Amino acid sequence: MKNVLRSAALLLVSATAAAGLAMPASAAASGAAAAAGARNSLNCRTWVDGYRGFAECTNNTNRAIAFRVTIVCGLWPDTAGRWITLNQGQRGTSEGECGGGSGAGSANWQEG
Repeated sequence: MKNVLRSAALLLVSATAAAGLAMPASAAASGAAAAAGARNSLNCRTWVDGYRGFAECTNNTNRAIAFRVTIVCGLWPDTAGRWITLNQGQRGTSEGECGGGSGAGSANWQEG
């Protein structure tokens, strides 16, 4: 039984590797570039304080970009702050507030 499981695992790994190799190099490169670009669009830090959540972001691109804070509220519907548009090199803060429940549990940001 152990050999059967090991063979199945090796077959799965081989199939996965072959599928990855079948992708054209240009598609892999453009996907990596897009991921790197998205990852570096904004530099943000987030925090929560009681019922409020904050996202302070800096625009690292050469174009205008908008963002807002998204807040996970305990025992209450999640919420989001207002959209903030930043030009190249600008920094700004979006904030929002949970309407009740046990307060803000975490904050993140959404680009749009």
